[in-house]
Amino acid sequence: MKQLQTAIRQMIAISGEEMDALLRDCQARVFKKKEVLSFPGRVPNEIFFINRGIIRVSITGQDGTEHTIHFALENQFIADYSAFIQRIPSVQSLQAMEETEVAVLPRSAIEWGYQNLKQGDRLGRLVAEFYFIYLDNRIKNMYARTPRERYDNITQVFPDIHNRAPQHMIASYLGITPVHLSRLKRAKT
Repeated sequence: MKQLQTAIRQMIAISGEEMDALLRDCQARVFKKKEVLSFPGRVPNEIFFINRGIIRVSITGQDGTEHTIHFALENQFIADYSAFIQRIPSVQSLQAMEETEVAVLPRSAIEWGYQNLKQGDRLGRLVAEFYFIYLDNRIKNMYARTPRERYDNITQVFPDIHNRAPQHMIASYLGITPVHLSRLKRAKT
């Protein structure tokens, strides 16, 4: 829980007692490669903080095609935030791309933090702002940048992604086919 504590302390002023109370119901968990952390069709009741590893967020389309919409790396919070906040079934799947260690923050801890931490609202706002900025940039990338520009930018957003995720998932994230991704990679060298 040290990494989570460090991340929280970088965002808000928090006493040791507050931190202990916030993390009382949290637990560390390790997910195996390809193990699913959160399933579509279920109301998410936890947020994950990644200590080590990478998580792929995907949505399955009406035709059964999986679409990679996000990768989350170390020192990031991840969940289907919209479904979590609205308490509705998720449409997203969160899957470990390699052995992944997370801190699991249950809904009870999140709600306790909002109600009891002096800067609980600030913590929630900062996490939400980070995710909003990421999603806003993601939308802009998909509609305002060429596939080449998206490819060139991906390692700035996700360092070492080419060694951590299969190429077909990276292509899906970029909104291109695996063949097109191969062409972009060849043209780059």
